[in-house]
Amino acid sequence: MRSMGATQERGSMFLIKRFAKRIRNFLAAPILEELQRGGGGHDAILEELRSRGDGPDAGTQLLLTWSYRQMIEQGRPLPSLNEVGFKCFSQTDEDGILLFLFSIVGVKHKLSVEICAGDGLECNSTNLILNHGWHGLLVDGDEANVSRGKRFFAQSRNTYVYPPQFVCSWVTKSSVNRLLLDHGFQGEIDLLSLDMDGVDYWIWESIEIIPPRVVVLEYQDMLGPDRSWTVPYDDQFTFRSYPTTDGMPNFAGASLRAFVNLAHRKGYRLVGVNRYGYNAFFVRNDLGADILPEVALEECFSHPKVMWGIRERFPTTENFPWVEV
Repeated sequence: MRSMGATQERGSMFLIKRFAKRIRNFLAAPILEELQRGGGGHDAILEELRSRGDGPDAGTQLLLTWSYRQMIEQGRPLPSLNEVGFKCFSQTDEDGILLFLFSIVGVKHKLSVEICAGDGLECNSTNLILNHGWHGLLVDGDEANVSRGKRFFAQSRNTYVYPPQFVCSWVTKSSVNRLLLDHGFQGEIDLLSLDMDGVDYWIWESIEIIPPRVVVLEYQDMLGPDRSWTVPYDDQFTFRSYPTTDGMPNFAGASLRAFVNLAHRKGYRLVGVNRYGYNAFFVRNDLGADILPEVALEECFSHPKVMWGIRERFPTTENFPWVEV
């Protein structure tokens, strides 16, 4: 009886999967037809993404990638960064922006490094790892975060066979390159993500052995467009030693101007920021410069939250021991 029941169960699952596949094909057909006609299929896909509260699935993201590439091949205008964002596992709209950028500059190795990844349930690498077959090195200084992250990827049907490397480490200038080497990351990677709420500027400056194609990092928006400031370097730096505003670190990280100056020295250009104006995206200068030109830094400070921070938060932190770089 158990054998017959198992056979019936397998047969039922086959029919369910077959039916689900037909449903997906039916729903995707109008978008595919629009893409084949060379129309604005990306608009339909983006609308679909924004209508979903739980984030788009891998198939829908793949359609969107195809649409961007088709637009480039046909010489049609691409949407701007503030039109392509969506969230699956990122904090806000970074997942959609990264998909857009990699559709343009290409993916070579499907490798990402994320420093201060938390538990991986909300970071910039997870969508690429789970939905696009990437491998990653995720680093966090909190053992509890790392344990949760390892469980999460071990239980995911997309990564349980080959999960990303999740490492507990306190990252410093002197340790970061050795950390990368010890875990097999040397040479070109596709993505570097930095969100340390601390000495981010000094860590990116120190990284020498991985030239990423794309870099995303958090900057201190309240410092405005003109100041090239960062916190001083300290191996044990923590923003918790200073006052915060509604949980937001006031003395941490660096200004966008500081990161842009550093990016230029490293051979990168600023191509845009996230919806709320605190995560910046940089692309290596040898990639897609004709399609993704550098944006004016001053254009990245228009969101009301950013303007409020410049007006209200900055005066309370102006006399902290910032370092000009």
